[in-house]
Amino acid sequence: MEKQNKRTQYLAQAAMIAAIYTVLTLLAAFANLAYGPIQFRFSEALTILPVFTPAAVPGLAIGCLVSNIWSGYGAADMIFGTLATLLAAIGTRRLRNIRVKNIPILAPLPPVIFNAVIIGLEIAVLSSNGGFSLAGFWGAALSVGAGQFVVCYGLGLPLYAVLNNIGAKSKIFKF
Repeated sequence: MEKQNKRTQYLAQAAMIAAIYTVLTLLAAFANLAYGPIQFRFSEALTILPVFTPAAVPGLAIGCLVSNIWSGYGAADMIFGTLATLLAAIGTRRLRNIRVKNIPILAPLPPVIFNAVIIGLEIAVLSSNGGFSLAGFWGAALSVGAGQFVVCYGLGLPLYAVLNNIGAKSKIFKF
């Protein structure tokens, strides 16, 4: 019975993370900050969650997939955006134990790097007028990466601190 409870908890966590990611991305979309070369997806703060639970890996990927249904880049963004988020979540999970003063300082880095490269390339290819340019890629990659850095470090690490503090004080709220 214990195995079934763990599986149910895993699925519930993944589903909740996917839903919250989608809602936050759509809120950013209303402000025109979710898609394109200038991105400030509030949902990307959730990319810190793989530090707490492996359920965040599929939760973030599914949330990204659903969120990208509304992207102007169509199926390409559903595929490559989801791939970037999945790889980033796996990277975050793997870096969770590298800490400075108990802060997983490198955990927000994979979302910054994977999104800058993959989404930067996607934008450069799909937005180019007649052909891909290296300058277009670097411009998109730097723009996406800067937005990711601000959200993942500026919002993600404070989110980590809050959740870690709540988890340390609570017998109910544990990842």
